[in-house]
This record gives sequence, C-alpha cells and structure tokens, in this order.
Amino acid sequence: MTAGRAAATWLRLVAALTLIAGTTATAAPPSTATDAAAGYVGSTACTPCHAAQAQAWRGSNHKRAMQVADAKTVRGNFHDASLSHSGITSKFFQRDGKFFVRTEGPDGKPATFEIKYTFGVEPLQQYLVEFPGGRLQSLTLAADTRPSASGGPRWFALYPNERIVPGDPLHWTGADQTWNYQCAACHSTNLRKHYDAAANRYATTWSEIDVACEACHGPGARHLAWATAGKDPSVSDYGLSVRLARSSDTRWTIDAQTGNARPASPAHAQATITVCAPCHSRRSVISNEYRPGQPLLDAYLPALLTPGLYYADGQIDGEVYEYGSFVQSRMYRSGVGCTDCHEPHSLKLRAEGNAVCAQCHLAAKYDGPAHHFHPANSSAAKCTSCHMPTRTYMIVDPRHDHSLRVPRPDLSVEIGTPNACTQCHTERSAEWARDRVREWYGHDPVGYQTYARALHAGRTGNPDAAALLSRLVTDTVQPGIARATALGLLRVSPATAGAVETALRDDDALVRRAALASLEAIPPPQRVKLATPLLDDPLRAVRIEAARQLATVPAGDLDESLRARIDRGAAEYVAAQRVDADRPEARTNLGTLFAEQGQGPQAEAEFRAAIALQRSYTPAYVNLADLYRIEQRDPDGERLLRAGIAAAPDDAALQLALGLLLARQKRLPEAIDALQRAATLRPDDPHFGYVLGVALHSSGQTERALVALSTAAARHPTDRELLLALATINRDAGKRDAALEYARRLAAVAPDDPSAKHLVNQLSANADAPVNSQPR
Repeated sequence: MTAGRAAATWLRLVAALTLIAGTTATAAPPSTATDAAAGYVGSTACTPCHAAQAQAWRGSNHKRAMQVADAKTVRGNFHDASLSHSGITSKFFQRDGKFFVRTEGPDGKPATFEIKYTFGVEPLQQYLVEFPGGRLQSLTLAADTRPSASGGPRWFALYPNERIVPGDPLHWTGADQTWNYQCAACHSTNLRKHYDAAANRYATTWSEIDVACEACHGPGARHLAWATAGKDPSVSDYGLSVRLARSSDTRWTIDAQTGNARPASPAHAQATITVCAPCHSRRSVISNEYRPGQPLLDAYLPALLTPGLYYADGQIDGEVYEYGSFVQSRMYRSGVGCTDCHEPHSLKLRAEGNAVCAQCHLAAKYDGPAHHFHPANSSAAKCTSCHMPTRTYMIVDPRHDHSLRVPRPDLSVEIGTPNACTQCHTERSAEWARDRVREWYGHDPVGYQTYARALHAGRTGNPDAAALLSRLVTDTVQPGIARATALGLLRVSPATAGAVETALRDDDALVRRAALASLEAIPPPQRVKLATPLLDDPLRAVRIEAARQLATVPAGDLDESLRARIDRGAAEYVAAQRVDADRPEARTNLGTLFAEQGQGPQAEAEFRAAIALQRSYTPAYVNLADLYRIEQRDPDGERLLRAGIAAAPDDAALQLALGLLLARQKRLPEAIDALQRAATLRPDDPHFGYVLGVALHSSGQTERALVALSTAAARHPTDRELLLALATINRDAGKRDAALEYARRLAAVAPDDPSAKHLVNQLSANADAPVNSQPR
C-alpha cells in the first residue's frame, strides 16, 4: 500500500483505468468449488513434488504478504502501546487473544476497531480492519519491525507531516486506503474484487490469503492432472499457464574480452518479467482476467515516466516499484530477467553482495578500485551503491532503482536530476561530483539511457523539444517506456507527424498506445485514417485506446463496417473502466466518453456516481459542469461547481471552471475573482495565468492583464499561449516594441508555426530590427 499524498495524487490525476483489484473481508476462504472451476488447486497440492521450493517459499515475504492476525503473525506492539500524531492519540492493545486499536474513526470520533489481518512483515507491517460493505481498511499507523539498531521497533505514522482528516480519501477510513481496490490483488492469490456498483459493496474472494504458487505459475489443475497422469510429453509447458523453470538454454557465458555476458536465450527472462510485472509495477488495470503468461498490456497499462513518478532521466521519484525502472535498463534489453538476480521462492538474491552482479560481469574487471574508484570492500564499492541507488518509501523502506544506470552528475548540473555520487557525498555539490567523474574517465560517461535531455525539454517546453522528442520516439535502441513518454510530451504538428505515424507501427505496444493517445488534437478524418488499423491490435491496451480515439467521430462519417469495429472496441473500453467501478477515476472516464458520444443522461449518471464515491473528486465536477454547458444548463453547472468548491476549496480547476462559467454569463467581476483564485492556487500551470490575463483584457483592464500574463510568463518563459497573448495584447495597446519582443520569443519557441513568423513580420514591417534577429 502506498504512503504519501503524492502517490494518491497520481491516482487522481491519471484518470486511472486503475491500480489493483480486491480480496475477502472475511477470514473464511471461498468455496473450493469456485476455486476448482477456475483451475486453482492450492499450494498444498504442489508441495509433494516441489518440496524444496515450498520450503524456501514458506520463509518468504510472499508467504507473509497477508495473514490472519494472531499471536504468531502480529509483529507490532499491542501491549497497551500508544502513538500520538496530529493531536490524535491511538492505543494498541489485546483482549481475549484478539488485537485492537482505539483511534479516530470515519466520523472523527475515537472508536475501537479489531485488527483482522496483517499486511506485510518487514521493514514495516500494516493492519487491516473490517468495515461495512465488505471493505477492509488499512491503518495509516504502521509497526516499524526493524531491529533497534536500525530505528525500530516502534509505531509510526505513514503521513508524518500531515493531518489527514476523516472524509479525505487518504484518511485510513477513506477510499485510497481501501484494501479491496488499492492493494489486495498483489498480496493474495486468485483475487476477485467482486464489487457491486449498485449496492456499493464488495464480496471479495481469494484462493489463498498470501502470494502462493499459483499467483505466479497460474492455475495448477492442468499441471496436477499432467503430473498424476504420467507426465505426457505432448502436453505443452507441463500443463502450466507459463513455464518458469530455468533450463540449460538460459545459462549466461561471460566474454573474457568484454567482461560481460549474454544469454543463450532471453525467452525465459521475458516470461519471468511478465509474471512479476503486474505486482511490481505502477500500473492501471484494464481486465480482471489476467493469468500468468499473458502479455502484460492485455490486462494492465504501466505508468510512463511522468513527473512525480520519475525524474526526467527515468530515475525513480514516486513509489513506482521495479518494472518501470527495469525496462529502462541495458540489462533488460540484453535479456536479463528477474530470476537471474532473485531466487523466486525465497526472494533472496542468488548471491551475496557484488557476487550477484559477477554472475554476468567479470569480477576481475569490475569489482576493484580501477573500476569504481573507491576502497575495496567499502560500502561505496558495492555495485548497487552507484548503479542502483535507493530511495526510501513509507518512511522506513529503502528500495533500489532497478534502471541500473551509469551515475550522471553532469545531468544533475544541467537539468537537476539526482545522482548516486552526491546521494552518498551529501556535503558535496553536483559540480564537484561531475568534475571528479571527469577526472577519472576523461569525459562524462553517458551509459545506455540517453533521453534525459529530450524528456526534460518536453517537460519544460524548451524550443528544441519537438526535435529532441521526435528523435527519441523513433530511436528503437532506447527503451519503449521512454519513447512512449516522449510521445505524451510531443505536440503533433507537420514537423512531428512523421515520428507519430512511425510510432503507430512500432513493435512495442506501449509506444503504439502512446502514439494513439497523441492523436487527440488532430481532425477526425486524419484520426480515422491513422487509428483504424490499431482497432485490431493483438493487445487490449492498444485496441481500447484506438477505440477511444474514434468513438467520438460522427457516425455519418464512417461506413457501417468501421462503425461496428469501433463499437466493439468502445465496448471493450467501457468494460475496462467497469473493472474499477468503485473508483471515481473510472466513472469519470465513462462519463467523459458518453458525453463525447452525445449520451447526456448516461454521462451525467457516471459523473454523479463519481462524486458519490468521492465528494472531493474534482474532474467529475468539472466535466459534468461542461456537459451542462453543452446542454445550456449553466445554472445547474454553477450550483454544481459551488458544491465542488465547498468540498475542495483549494482546488484550482474548480475555480477556473467557475470563472469561465461566470464569464460566459457576463458576470466579469465575479469571474475575475474566481480566475484570480485559480491562478494563485496553481502558479505552476501556465494556462491558469493565461485565462486570467485574457479575462482581464476582455474586461478592459489591459494593464492588469499584461501584469498577470508577464508574471506567468516569467515562470513559464516558453509557453506559447502566454507569449501569443502578450504579443497581441501589447500590439493592440500600441506597445510595438514589447509586442515584437514577445513575438520573436514565440517564433523561437514555435519555429514550426507559420503564424508566429507572420506576427514577427507584421510587427517588424516598419522597424529597424531585422526580422530574423534572435529574441533578447
């Protein structure tokens, strides 16, 4: 379970297809008939033939991922212990062999709750409490299970610097701490969320409470039948969903000249990565029918390298787990898999310390001061210190970055990304680290990942962003996750259209899907031409994005056959959203689709459902108010937005939407007040400053408009909207020199925009400055 408001914010902003499915709110297992029908036989059926693996698994964190709370499983201090945080004192105690916490309840009053399950075991343990409607809620007070030398044992708050109040989704009784949605599927086997949207209830089930054999190997009934019937060699993969056993063709051989190894066959590595990825990734769920061995993007959509989750160079920032990092690595590209480093049953490394890397990298070349420039056997001499630095999550849990990259202090100096050098040498500057590395190597080592500057340019709106991002999109040597991220930052224009069209045919499904998403702003006829072939893509994540892009094209513009294909894909998209009908993100996605298709009543119902699920969920208010605008129901929209502001008074998007509504009604003083609040609340978004400036100008307050726009432009010097507004408003106000300055800056930022050059020419017609001079 994630800890930190940044992680929960990602859930809101991504308009999630969703993060994870659910579990049972009762200690009783589901009926064995249900398990048998699904082909699940349980880990006890595996033990007779796989005793060594079963023994290793019994001591693993997978085995202890979730457990019934009892004297053997509870690691926290429930001997009348207490913890005070944010003015609330919580007490932990035992009674009649059961475990309890007395803490703030959903109504803000103290109440006593029984602990039903433990969640995880080290370095921390969380606890689950049963609530009505089949929900299990995760306490945000956790037990630090580390030894005293490391800071434990103790109770601590997962949000130490915040007062999370009842009603907030992050409160332990709130939606973002509901186990059925947020964390269940990755802590138990054969999880079925079973959410009833009409009743707003769960009947979540599992086959086994923990992460057992069939969580990774898939349902075992066919394999068990194969084994008991004499191991028929004609049965593929021994009757398993996917064969994960290492064989002779997966051995690695080190090349003595290079000091590196290559596998005989990378197929095994890819299989293990796909099996591990659903739980070891930040992703959305698009199908609840996943089985091990199935392609990842047929059931999940991995998060891209977006701000808040990853730095511009791909290093971890938010809690993203391992997959999104590992697929950026040269190791992944070379065919390394999870089980090459990790023993999959005990979860321990296959060797101690640097020896795990020496399986593939010659120790004589790499494990010495000539390579790492640090004293032998020191902590700095560990391969992971430089190539897999850690970041701490949930207060006490340091996790390694699995992108296995070369330290780049030169990029830290240039674009502000972290580096492993100053993570250890905290008293030193990035410039110092860069200079030391240059002394060692005579240059700035580059490594495999070369996309930091392109993604940084895209994030900051640099003038060279389009060219850098286009090159990255088509550079198939670079990781697909980075190229897909570049597509999300790329403005589709005549100059970038070629890269987007190429990406639509890419071998990497994540790239194809991102290319489709970038088509949003292009005219329908062109969108139909480009997206139609991908309606039949073999992977669900791509198909449903193609359908989403085409679902709003007017039916009259399409022939009957194509319309039927789009309708099929749109139905698959709707089904993907229904997987998480318990989340406001998914209901808002459905409302948006129905609104774009002209299905007003259905859209309104979905937006209303989203608000009912989470009263403070802003996108549902904004999108429903926009639907009311289309239906000429602005009075309803105003009441709705004011209700939203009452629920989320510091939300800039609601203030912006209200300001625009009031402006449409010619209530300019009220509109400007709302737009001013929006711009103040969201100074990091240039569009809010732009809208405020335009509104002030429209009301005749030109000087105030120019101040607002120039203030926003100082924060966002490459934003096209702001530069265009400053150029035209200054021009209309008779301030030709200022107008020309902003026009030139716009032309430099948007060299592919002929209207920008035309504006420069227009303003320069009678000026001494040459048309092609650079902006000051």
